[in-house]
Amino acid sequence: MMIKTKFISIFGLFLVLLLVGCKQDSTSKPTATTATKKVVIPAFSQDSAYAFVKKQVDFGPRVPGTDEHKACKEWMVGKFESYGAEVIQQDFDARIYTGDVWPSTNIIAQFNPESKKRIILAAHWDSRMIAEEDNNVKKINDPILGADDGGSGVGVLIEIGRILKNNPVDLGIDIILFDAEDQGKRGPKEPITNWCIGSQHWSRNKHYKGYKAKYGILLDMVGAKNPRFGKDQVSKEYAGLLQEKVWSLAQNMGYSDMFVDQYTGALTDDHYFVNVIAGIPMIDIINQPPGSDTGFGTHWHTHGDDMSIISKRTLRVVGQVVTAAIYKEDGNQF
Repeated sequence: MMIKTKFISIFGLFLVLLLVGCKQDSTSKPTATTATKKVVIPAFSQDSAYAFVKKQVDFGPRVPGTDEHKACKEWMVGKFESYGAEVIQQDFDARIYTGDVWPSTNIIAQFNPESKKRIILAAHWDSRMIAEEDNNVKKINDPILGADDGGSGVGVLIEIGRILKNNPVDLGIDIILFDAEDQGKRGPKEPITNWCIGSQHWSRNKHYKGYKAKYGILLDMVGAKNPRFGKDQVSKEYAGLLQEKVWSLAQNMGYSDMFVDQYTGALTDDHYFVNVIAGIPMIDIINQPPGSDTGFGTHWHTHGDDMSIISKRTLRVVGQVVTAAIYKEDGNQF
């Protein structure tokens, strides 16, 4: 409450003293601009999120066009529908750098689809078709399980879907799982459009005409032990205020060991295309350990990206921060 001061003459001093102890009328109501909802942030279950990551891995590599990919898709759609979401399966053909065309699907789980105020929570759900970083040359051409790179972000978001069912909000939430993100060809001369094919498709063909969202949060590789979630340049450039809010929220919650005030440079991820093509501010929460030759964990694009990499604490920290952001947004406190 803002209190305005006035110059008081000595003749009014007695009246002022009488009023000092008076309280404001308890029946007064807040104005529309200051009204907020009471915010209760539900607990995020690390065990549930871990089980959702493991379920994906149990299907095997989720390379577009494979039986494992199709089975995992059907399971995820069913989970979101069981949580009360209206689910859209956005099918498209992903033309990868080899020239092959793979049937792919973006999954959009809509909570409160009638709400005009919306935010996006996103991750990619495919896993890489090769393991070019693996030390075992005999396994380089084999697809990876992608427990962290793909599975972790999806596991966190499925658990958030469960939370939203049990703790409804008035806010519109769109959980978008992008397909065909991780099938590009690496190299300094390779176009970045080799990557993130699903988010490029969605950004040009949103799931309904005129779709708008206030902002988005992307989760990528959010399950490994002792992560460093730094501030990437793309997020800073296109959604800098949101980035600062989320990092400050995480640090105030006691997670400054993971959410660090370090800038990690630019990178190509789904948020780049959502920002540039769709025009929706989106940040990326992504693990980029310091001193890494690749910029990512040593398990990245190897067969070491399995359940042994996944930390329940990391899943909980990321999930709790995103959950807090949702409920604070719903309560007009974010």
